[in-house]
Amino acid sequence: MGLFSFLKGSGSKLLDKKGEEAAKTKSATEVTQMKKDAMLKAINDLNLPVKNVSLDIHGDTVTVYGQAETQFAKELVILTAGNNVGISSVDDRMSVVKVEPEATFYEVKSGDTLSKIAKSHYGDAMKYNSIFEANKPMLKDPDKIYPGQVLRIPKL
Repeated sequence: MGLFSFLKGSGSKLLDKKGEEAAKTKSATEVTQMKKDAMLKAINDLNLPVKNVSLDIHGDTVTVYGQAETQFAKELVILTAGNNVGISSVDDRMSVVKVEPEATFYEVKSGDTLSKIAKSHYGDAMKYNSIFEANKPMLKDPDKIYPGQVLRIPKL
């Protein structure tokens, strides 16, 4: 459990163009619900072993509740919630059934590559695939990372 920081101006947009247009005619509460629904859909689309996931959004903070089968699943839920434009922190209130060592979270900087990050964390640039695999399905291509994105760096 804890509070995880994210770059507020970086990440995926929670609402597509159609959603943004619809949001113009909605109340703040309705827009927050639309964002929450989009975030829950993104989490559910990952097909992670998690139960009873729920979210509260207050300003730029998302609080995540639920139960994850593994630490890996919990961390991907946190990353999926946090790597969105307008979100600066995720308050983790999830429990884990199978306790494992926590991964390190790393914010991508301009000029970073997975190889450069692997060299920095593991001393071996060729271990970039460990980082890539640890962030699937959020990452679809090891060459497609962006500044401000937060990645999971697993313990080896």
